[in-house]
Amino acid sequence: MQNNNLLNPAGNSSYSSAQLTALVILRVLIGWHFLYEGISKVLNPNWSSIGFLLDSKGIFAGVFHSLAASQDMVALINFMNIWGLILIGLALISGLFTRIGIISGMVLLALYYLSHPPLISAEYAIPSEGSYLWVNKNLIEFFALWVLYLFPGSKHIGLDRFIFRNKSNN
Repeated sequence: MQNNNLLNPAGNSSYSSAQLTALVILRVLIGWHFLYEGISKVLNPNWSSIGFLLDSKGIFAGVFHSLAASQDMVALINFMNIWGLILIGLALISGLFTRIGIISGMVLLALYYLSHPPLISAEYAIPSEGSYLWVNKNLIEFFALWVLYLFPGSKHIGLDRFIFRNKSNN
């Protein structure tokens, strides 16, 4: 018999098959998005974050513009962005160190959102695939990661299961 409660009396997570499947699919899809974004940047020798940083609008634009002023900082941001995307993607897909991957992904998405907030008066050089007002794909993906943080499935399906197996039994 399936238990549809998220917590049983012992305090252990117990998801129905449908809940667990949905959580794992959501985690893998977001992981794929992060991983592919990172790999596409590795494969493009001309990619740089400088255009994105200089195109920033909103109250934090000055911070992002000042980061773009230093070539060393841009090189560091490029490296951290590419490898952050790849490692976050791998963590989410594999279910290995998932909580770290989720938190890191949320931080990265928050930075993307703050750099390019979807405001009425903001027009960006980088085209978007839709028209947004306050809510865009970065914000939606941020909250989807929050759901994954609140309802962890990697301890059931993922490599975290092998790492945290003994800790949950104590």
